[in-house]
Amino acid sequence: MNTPPPVCRHCDEPITNPDDAVHLGHEPGNSGPGWDIWAHRAHADLIGPNPVAARALARVLVARALRPHP
Repeated sequence: MNTPPPVCRHCDEPITNPDDAVHLGHEPGNSGPGWDIWAHRAHADLIGPNPVAARALARVLVARALRPHP
């Protein structure tokens, strides 16, 4: 069974050259194992953090900062 080539997170194009693929991390799934995040070497610096996760983390940090300390 052949596995499909990874897809670039920035341009949504398949990465056909394995030497051009950069593994950026793993994104967990809600009901499964999740998937790996890949990008072309030229696009690796253009990928930012997930904005939904960044907003959620910011809300948690603000709530903790505003909570009265005993």
